[in-house]
Amino acid sequence: MASYDYIVVGSGSAGAVVAGRLSENPSTSVLLIEAGGTKKPMSVKIPAAFPTQFKTDLDWEFYTEPEPHLDGRVLYQPRAKYLGGCTGMNAMIYMRGSRHDYDDWAKGGATGWSYDEVLPLFKRSENNARGANEFHGASGPLHIEDLRSPTPFTETLIDAMCSTGMPRNDDFNGADQVGAGYNQVTHKKGMRWTTADGYVVPAMKRPNFTVLSEAHVQRLRIEGGRVMGVEVKHGGREDFIRADREVVLSAGAFNTPHLLMLSGIGPADHLAEHGIAPVVDNPNVGAHLMDHPLYLTNHETTMKGTLAEAESPIQLVKYLAARRGMLTSNIAEAGGFFHTRSDEAAPDVQMFAAPAYFWDNGFAKHDKPAYALALSLVGSKSRGQLRLKSADPSVKIGATFNYFAERADMDSMVAGIERAREVAAYGPLRAATVKELHPGAGVATRAELEAEVRRNVAHTYHPACTARIGTESDGVVDADLRVHGVTGLRVADASVFPTIPHGNTHAPTVLVGEKAADLIRATN
Repeated sequence: MASYDYIVVGSGSAGAVVAGRLSENPSTSVLLIEAGGTKKPMSVKIPAAFPTQFKTDLDWEFYTEPEPHLDGRVLYQPRAKYLGGCTGMNAMIYMRGSRHDYDDWAKGGATGWSYDEVLPLFKRSENNARGANEFHGASGPLHIEDLRSPTPFTETLIDAMCSTGMPRNDDFNGADQVGAGYNQVTHKKGMRWTTADGYVVPAMKRPNFTVLSEAHVQRLRIEGGRVMGVEVKHGGREDFIRADREVVLSAGAFNTPHLLMLSGIGPADHLAEHGIAPVVDNPNVGAHLMDHPLYLTNHETTMKGTLAEAESPIQLVKYLAARRGMLTSNIAEAGGFFHTRSDEAAPDVQMFAAPAYFWDNGFAKHDKPAYALALSLVGSKSRGQLRLKSADPSVKIGATFNYFAERADMDSMVAGIERAREVAAYGPLRAATVKELHPGAGVATRAELEAEVRRNVAHTYHPACTARIGTESDGVVDADLRVHGVTGLRVADASVFPTIPHGNTHAPTVLVGEKAADLIRATN
């Protein structure tokens, strides 16, 4: 029977960070378990290629249950399955969210998570090419850069956003989040940079650090209220691996609550339906599921230099020879934040501006150049849940996001689409726009826009909050990320967010990893 001081399950935005940081102490042994492989294919390395990973063997490929407020539609939700997790599949945008997110967490009981308290951890993780300042670090494991080869068209898109009243903002992670500008990205010299690159690869040189890949954790083993280790299926056999100190679940907002439920931690009546003996009756496991609904407006254009040219041989040569050109694009090259609600401190809509056509998760194509203005409802209020479909660990958990259960969410999304239309009406952009592809000129009234949203809204790939920080009555973990009702177990991933941040979730999840490592080191 193998034994390690710490077992970390999942190598994504937080898991890689926790494992790498814990292994910095040579007197402790750390095992990192990853369900996927360790190879980094070209579709991961090349920034613009990330949609080509969807529905491949690199993808967990989740699907929701029929969504009650989206005409019963089933939505596809990709989640990466390889070393580095979704840091190898996302759009690489480095965005922390609003400072109000963290202050609200702290006010709600997440002691130690206020903005002023977490800012040093953000800075510690960061190696920002712009250099260190009040808001940024320049010596951490996570490389952050400006895009090397943004299309000239993107500057026009930023000007167009500013024409609607958004101020120019060159740092969404600085003093203020509101405004429009270029997104910074997790790149190093034009190539995608994952948390595995920054935290795991260096740790592999340490004798106290082990990576077990292509291994599926089946459940936790709990004895006398303590988590003793994990049962793992690997190479066709199932083994038990002991954790002498702690197990850290970093399997993501879907798989972490799935493992908790399979292990008897969750809603007792629901577990009993599947023949699982409850160890801890906690109805909050799998509850409070949050995400950012996303609607994409697309526009055909006569302007040259869109990413429609990215697949040309010359662009591949530029990338292979110098890590420059269109293949270094993250597609959503620019963005903007604005308010549609007057009573909230944080902006509730994030606009992504892309010099490319994007629809149906990138599977749909358009035969002419186009640009996209996407509206991500980062102030979403609606909440869903996860539920088991079986006690068999190989059967994926069922998700219902419940998008637009709250009326305010639809109001904000419609206002966002109207703002995108204002952006497209900006003089130089309007002159180069042939037609609006989505929603289309025939969708004009408020009722028509709402119906279009229900038919075609997607999401921003940001599931969170399913094992959130809170008390035993309203959460799954305490502010130190320890799971209520058992000992020897913590959670460190996006599932612990008390509420979803206003922006992309990669950087906040890295923060969770950094925070978890400090909390564990302080108590062991």
